[in-house]
Formats: sequence, structure tokens, C-alpha cells
Amino acid sequence: MENNNSTESIAQLEKTLRHISGAIKQNGRKILNNYPITNPQFIALQWLREEGDLTIGELSSKNGLAFSTTTDLVDRMEKNDLVERVRDTNDRRVVRIHVLEKGHRIIEEVILKRQNYLNEVLENFSEDQTETLIELLNLLHHQMKTVNEK
Repeated sequence: MENNNSTESIAQLEKTLRHISGAIKQNGRKILNNYPITNPQFIALQWLREEGDLTIGELSSKNGLAFSTTTDLVDRMEKNDLVERVRDTNDRRVVRIHVLEKGHRIIEEVILKRQNYLNEVLENFSEDQTETLIELLNLLHHQMKTVNEK
């Protein structure tokens, strides 16, 4: 398929997405200030919540962090009773990271606050506009994954 988008449109889209990403990150940091958790720990907990128990290697791949950095991250989360290391039942050599109740509670509270923020941001959007935005963002995300896999 031929790309008919102008250079100006692409530049404007990149700038807008960068500003949106920055605003979301800034609000996310503000929310996390009320919790005993860092942004990298929050991201790790989100992956574990979405994917289930993961090994350190799997989690470091998802986070885009070095294995040693992820090990340190998990050590700190384990100290704060957010996660625990558990041996895989099928292969005792494999250790998986499991989210504990405190970790689940923090993730749920933070995500609810993020959703409340988005609800406030979208209060002047019609239901149709919100649905169209979701549809287009899903399409964008799908295309990004496709291009990244090349």
C-alpha cells in the first residue's frame, strides 16, 4: 500500500504523540508519588499482571532492560512484598516472578486513577469520538507492532 501522508502530517503526528506521551508520563509519575513504587517497578508489575508469572529473562525482554537491571528491580520489589520468586512446577530450575496481593492492589489503584484521569481528559468527547479514537489507536498500535517485527 502506498503512503499518501505528507511530511508535514507525519511531523505533526509525531509531535502530537510525543506531547501526549509526555503528559501521560507526567501524570503517571504524579500518581506514583503516592505509592511505595518506582515507575520501572510499576511497568514490571503491569507486565506480570497482563502476562502472568514470568522469568527474569522474559520480564527483562518485555521491559527492554538488561537482565542484571531486572534482577535488581525484582530484588527491590521482593523486599517491598510486591512480588515473590517461585519455582516452576514443571521445571524446578526455572524461577518465575509472581505478583503478591500488595502488588495487585497497588496496580489496581494506580490504573483506576489513570482511568479517572483519562475520563476527565475525555469529558468533552462524544461516545462516538471516543470509540473512533480507540479504533484508530488500536490500528496505530497494530501497525507499529507489524513494522517493529520486520
